Amino acid sequence: MKVAVLALQGAFIEHEQMLSRLGVSSFEIRQKKDLEQSFDGLIIPGGESTVQGKLLRELELFEPLRQRIEKGLPVFGTCAGLLLLAKKIENDERQHFATMDITAKRNAYGRQLGSFYTEAELKGIGRIPMTFIRAPFIASVSETAEVLATVDGKIVAARQDNQLVTSFHPELNEDLSVHRYFLKMAGL
Repeated sequence: MKVAVLALQGAFIEHEQMLSRLGVSSFEIRQKKDLEQSFDGLIIPGGESTVQGKLLRELELFEPLRQRIEKGLPVFGTCAGLLLLAKKIENDERQHFATMDITAKRNAYGRQLGSFYTEAELKGIGRIPMTFIRAPFIASVSETAEVLATVDGKIVAARQDNQLVTSFHPELNEDLSVHRYFLKMAGL
């Protein structure tokens, strides 16, 4: 079992460390030739969705990854990764992979000063730590997507088939449960 971590920008190293702690092999996707490796799942980290979207296209990674996700590759997007997977972004006309039938709101909690930490229930796991940094939230989900967690009435985690997204950064806490959930969900 091997999980690829998109490593163009953002908190990718922290995801690799979480996978390592779970005994899962991972590697970084930085350029098109990295897609030649075999992998069973993909993590799209937090960071800046606009930058990641631009680099995905410039490095010719966008279309091959989008096709794999559409064909069922298990994918986990955190923060900016959520925005890249969302079919629609309320306050941004750009569309990226658009493979998950959710509508997201970019920088919904404001700028860096609006970052916060809390603990809340995540369906199928229980109470977990959640760190939000310039986070989006999910404004709405279609009937094909399942809400997994809310904080203050806002959707902060969802799942649709092979796709899992969180507004928060589970890789910035010690708790491994969200990464374990992704691996189990993906059959890894």
